[in-house]
Amino acid sequence: MRHGSIPGARGRVRPLTLLGDPVLRRPCREVTDFGPELAALVEDLFATMYAARGVGLAANQVGVDLRVFVYDCPDDDDVRHLGHMVNPRLVEAEGVSLRGPEGCLSLPGLEAGTERYDHAVVEGFTVTGEPVTVHGTGFFARCLQHETDHLEGTLYADHLTGWRRRKLMRQVAGAPWHR
Repeated sequence: MRHGSIPGARGRVRPLTLLGDPVLRRPCREVTDFGPELAALVEDLFATMYAARGVGLAANQVGVDLRVFVYDCPDDDDVRHLGHMVNPRLVEAEGVSLRGPEGCLSLPGLEAGTERYDHAVVEGFTVTGEPVTVHGTGFFARCLQHETDHLEGTLYADHLTGWRRRKLMRQVAGAPWHR
């Protein structure tokens, strides 16, 4: 993205991949080509995330099994964090483990109290291949952990146990989008 451009302005909205699609359950492949196709994918991810009113979106959520995600997410102090990560690795998740509401564009309309750490650090690259490190706290830390999980084939539902998991799975079974 050029400095000052609006993320997603040149992207196209892609259909979301929903729970049940195998691409959501497989670890994504590393990006090796930092060319125009990757830049177009990042633009499409932003456009799709904004159209779906999300705060983060991983590439496998639009059916692309590459290690890429985008975000436009506030932290608990309402500071906006906007960006993308290519080949991200969660290198730190620590602090207090808090249970908070978590949803997912691949499980539309549903959410569950999910435990996440309140501090996270992700290292990766920009769309042009420059190294980047992102620190997140509060809700933004939750977003970073959620999106890196996606790239490993993990969904927030996988973090649930007991009655929370059973309740979410009942909701999934009754959802109009469920196969």
